[in-house]
Amino acid sequence: MKQVTLGQSGLSVTPICLGTMTFGEQVNEPLAHTILSHSLERGVNFLDTAEMYAVPPKAETFNATEKIIGNWLEKNPGARQKLVIATKVAGPSRGMPWVRGGSSDLTAADIIAACEGSLQRLKTDVIDLYQLHWPTRNVPMFGAMYYDPSRDNPALTSMHAQLEALGTLVKAGKVRAIGLSNETPYGVHEFVRLAEQHGLPRVATVQNPYCLINRTWENGLDETCHRLGVSLLAYSPLGFGLLTGKYDHSGTQGPDAPQGARISSYESVRKQRWGRPEALDAARRYNALARAHGLTPTQLALAFCYTKWQVASTIIGVTSVAQLDEDLDVWGQQLSAEVLSEIDRIRWETRDPAL
Repeated sequence: MKQVTLGQSGLSVTPICLGTMTFGEQVNEPLAHTILSHSLERGVNFLDTAEMYAVPPKAETFNATEKIIGNWLEKNPGARQKLVIATKVAGPSRGMPWVRGGSSDLTAADIIAACEGSLQRLKTDVIDLYQLHWPTRNVPMFGAMYYDPSRDNPALTSMHAQLEALGTLVKAGKVRAIGLSNETPYGVHEFVRLAEQHGLPRVATVQNPYCLINRTWENGLDETCHRLGVSLLAYSPLGFGLLTGKYDHSGTQGPDAPQGARISSYESVRKQRWGRPEALDAARRYNALARAHGLTPTQLALAFCYTKWQVASTIIGVTSVAQLDEDLDVWGQQLSAEVLSEIDRIRWETRDPAL
């Protein structure tokens, strides 16, 4: 895999990134360490995590994933220098009282403190890419559709103040580059504008959902980031498993649903965008398209992301070494013009049900 540069940061990463949010919940520490080692052996140099992980989020597993990665790095002293490690500071609480006491804000001091905590748990002296996990301002995200200005709160910490805090971390040598996540065109533009106006670090990346059942990135963010030189890190390329075909016959719950899978295992996930009946209906159509052309659903979904010009690196989440190999082996798979045309036809009819 030829490496790509993230934005204007100088960070060079593989176009596939190992996501780790299952580590500490669906994946125990010994298995997580095996997956981390195998991923590195297969040539993946990019890891993504977050202080909030594991998921689904709960107090007992808050910070667990970073600790697991830190323990693995400690056991493998040569690994750190081979890796680009990304992590994220959680935004306002969103019903998680264990995150900064349930605060509805993310202050400059919060960002500094969170970074220090991540450095300690990861057992490293620098974070390569430090991301704001979701916006502090009022904005539709995680499946919400509409912006409501009446919900704005001018008392919340400004984007400028947050960017200054990130600049402090970069200046101190604790962070190499910064990024955003779950952002909008306005948010990306404003962070870039503030950086250029005030001589602060420029965002290198945006980590947003991008997959066959959620292509909302192509509704304005693609142009924004292309023109501003900001890279997309695509998360949930398999739509929380919907695009693997595992739910096609059983649905997402009930006695026949796959045991141990994320949507079937957690009611909280079924209540989110990935649990919508419309998302499963659309996924079944894409999965049938894959099979009709001699591909597995996983091959179709990942090849779609791997080959799109909009995507700098695709974040894959796995719960076994076999899944990791399956996902990595899709690299190099090309989709025919006919298949791509059919993908666009299905999207026109189903839109983005997991937005």
